[in-house]
Amino acid sequence: MNPGDVNLQQLLEQAQLMQQQLVSAQQELSDAEVEGSAGGGLVVATVNGSGELLELEISPNAIDGDDAQETADTVADLVLAAVRDAVRAAAELQQEKLGPLAQGLGGGLGQLPGF
Repeated sequence: MNPGDVNLQQLLEQAQLMQQQLVSAQQELSDAEVEGSAGGGLVVATVNGSGELLELEISPNAIDGDDAQETADTVADLVLAAVRDAVRAAAELQQEKLGPLAQGLGGGLGQLPGF
């Protein structure tokens, strides 16, 4: 075997290991829950690691009975902000879990001749 030759068996084993790690990380993300909040906790959104909205809590303190329209607008803004905050947290979790795997793929292919 020449120094530049690729050991295909070793490459396949590495690919299988990375695939298992990816499946495991994806399952962890699916099971993980992260929260985002707005208005000092008046609205709290919970999403899973994939960014799917699981729960939305709105505090009664967010409701102003004297001005229904303003309350509706404020609550809508707070909901959007809380969901965006939760989705941002989920994206950070995805990067944490999947980032090393993506780097491993790039590093492995970058070492192959012709890639």
